[in-house]
Amino acid sequence: MKMDSAAWGEKVAKHSRVFKPAGPGPFPVALILHGCGGKTPFLEAYARVAVQAGWAAVVVDSLKPRGMSTLDAKLFVCTGVALHGLKRAADIFAMLTWLETQGWADANRVFLAGWSHGGWTIMDSYAVGRSAARGTTLVDADPAKLRARVKGTLLVYPYAGYGSLTSARGWDQGGPPVWSVLAGKDQVVGWKAPAKALDRLAADGLKVDRVFHADATHAFDDDRANDPRARYRPDLFQAVQGYFAGALGRCS
Repeated sequence: MKMDSAAWGEKVAKHSRVFKPAGPGPFPVALILHGCGGKTPFLEAYARVAVQAGWAAVVVDSLKPRGMSTLDAKLFVCTGVALHGLKRAADIFAMLTWLETQGWADANRVFLAGWSHGGWTIMDSYAVGRSAARGTTLVDADPAKLRARVKGTLLVYPYAGYGSLTSARGWDQGGPPVWSVLAGKDQVVGWKAPAKALDRLAADGLKVDRVFHADATHAFDDDRANDPRARYRPDLFQAVQGYFAGALGRCS
């Protein structure tokens, strides 16, 4: 049985963190989606970038609303056993509904930013059409609302391998401009599968901007990454923050 989108949005929002510029708003809103391991502090730096650009930001927690711990995430989400991108897409649809109830939010101007599993979630939310969405997400999907309200997306080392829909389906009836960051030494999601997904979007006529850091690993912008293969790069972290700010500026 599906949960009402508004009810799920309230539950997700309860565990998420909101950042807002000074004043009453309404502000355009950036929804920030974490990787498979859950919400981590480095994403709050990106939220503050959004605030400096005049946007509100919500760092969305997709684990706690589902009663999942960080250990659960490592054992089940990061291994692909549970919570695939299409299932997690419920959070995006529900948060779009929740924003309608927030006086500080301009629910008609939204930006989606996702890291790793969060990028997969964004991509699958577009790749699934209304008929295919039935039974695949926790709430009823509304592709028309998604396309009308989201003005841009940022995909940072997104997962686009087995189970991801974008390379095969594209984004159904199109989508917003895409900004992307791939890492040449990414041993978690690689760079070839994400590049293939981006190629599909570009071939379908979407505006796709790409940044490729040849010597970067997965989670290069997370100074607390628990994967031993990750190498923190503060210089690239700063660069991606600037890239994010530029994308928000283009969507204002």
